[in-house]
Amino acid sequence: MRKPRDFDAELKALEEKARELKTRKVQQLGELVIATGADQLSTDELAGALVAITETKDTSKREAWAKRGVMFFESRSRRTAPASQRNLRGAPAQPGSSQSPTGGAGSQ
Repeated sequence: MRKPRDFDAELKALEEKARELKTRKVQQLGELVIATGADQLSTDELAGALVAITETKDTSKREAWAKRGVMFFESRSRRTAPASQRNLRGAPAQPGSSQSPTGGAGSQ
């Protein structure tokens, strides 16, 4: 005879995992805000910028922001990771780029 499943225990485990994932997401978002220097902005400025980004339908702007984000992460990984760990995001590095990945808040 088959052992009955403990649905309550499984549900509890899934809820705990969901809480852990949400906590990790919030922590990583905070770390990203600090790493980009956006913690220097007021809460209102940061919220306004995020709202503007989410409302933007212009694909060329969104692509430019995405490229800039890739450059930001690549530059960070080159400074902190050993050579074997670099470029884990899968996008090729763009050597010789003069654009700062942590440029001013109003750029783009």
